[in-house]
Amino acid sequence: MAASAQGETGADGRVLAPLGRRRSAVVANSPSGGYTLLTALDPDGPLPKAGQFYMLAAEHGWGGGGGRPFLPRAFSVADATAGETGVRLTFVLEDVGPGTHELAGLAEGDGLLLTGPLGRPFSPPRDVNPGAAGAILVGGGIGLAPLALLRRDLAARGFPERSLLGFRDEAHSGGLELFRCSELRLASEDGHAGHRGYVTDLLAVMLEGDDAAATAVVYACGPPAMLEAVRALCEECGVAAELALESPMACGYGACFGCAMPLRGGGYMRLCVDGPVVDAGAIETALVEGAGHR
Repeated sequence: MAASAQGETGADGRVLAPLGRRRSAVVANSPSGGYTLLTALDPDGPLPKAGQFYMLAAEHGWGGGGGRPFLPRAFSVADATAGETGVRLTFVLEDVGPGTHELAGLAEGDGLLLTGPLGRPFSPPRDVNPGAAGAILVGGGIGLAPLALLRRDLAARGFPERSLLGFRDEAHSGGLELFRCSELRLASEDGHAGHRGYVTDLLAVMLEGDDAAATAVVYACGPPAMLEAVRALCEECGVAAELALESPMACGYGACFGCAMPLRGGGYMRLCVDGPVVDAGAIETALVEGAGHR
C-alpha cells in the first residue's frame, strides 16, 4: 500500500524520508540528448519537493565481485507525480562513470534502491524575497533537473517564471521535454542551440533589464563554475538567489561529513542536510571541490 503522498514535513519545509533504503521498480528509461531520463515507481515514499534529492543504487550488480561502484549516488529529482500505486519519480542521468553507467543501463522492471527524499528544498519565492513578482530559473547541463520540478510547482501556483538553460555542446544536453513553458531561453557553448555562449550571459542581460533587486528571485543549479558566476552576478545586482549545490556524498544524511563546505561567516555546512539548496548570500563561493556524478 502506498504511503501518504504528502509525507511528513520538517520545520524548514523539507519532506522527511522514511527510514531505511527501499526498492522501487524502473518503469521507463529513455534517451534525451546526451542524457538518460530514468523513471521509477516508489510505492512507499512521499512526494518530494523541488530541490530535494535521492541516494540511488541498482538492486543488482552494485559493487558485485568487489568492483565499483560501492556507494549510492545522489540525484536531484526532476519530476514527481503521486498516484494510486505510489510516487512516480524521474531522474536525469549522464553516463560518466561506473555508478551512472549502472543506473543508465537499467531497464523497465529492474529494481532501483533509493533513500529519500533528502535535503533542503527550494524556498517559495516570497520567502527568499518578500517583494518577488517573478522567478528566474538558471540551469546548466543536468543541473536543469531540480529546476524542472520547481518550474512545474511555480506554474501550478500561478507564479510567473522565466527559464534559462545552458549546455556545453549537443553531446552534453537534453531534458528539454521536462520544461513545457513558453518562457524558455537556451544557450550553448558550441552554438548548436540558442545563444552561443554561457547561460550566465542571458542572466546578466535579464538582470540589467529588470528592477531585479526588488522584484526578482533567482534559482540556479548546474556545474560549480556556472553557479559561482550566478552567485557573483546576483551579489553585484543585489538580487536574492538560492543555489542547488553539488558535492560528493557517501551517506546523504550527515554522518560522513564528506560534503562539508565553508560558510561566509565561518564554520561549515553539510550539503546533504543543510542543503543542497542554499542561500547564495550565505557562502563565499559555489566552487565545491570534487563535485560530479561518477
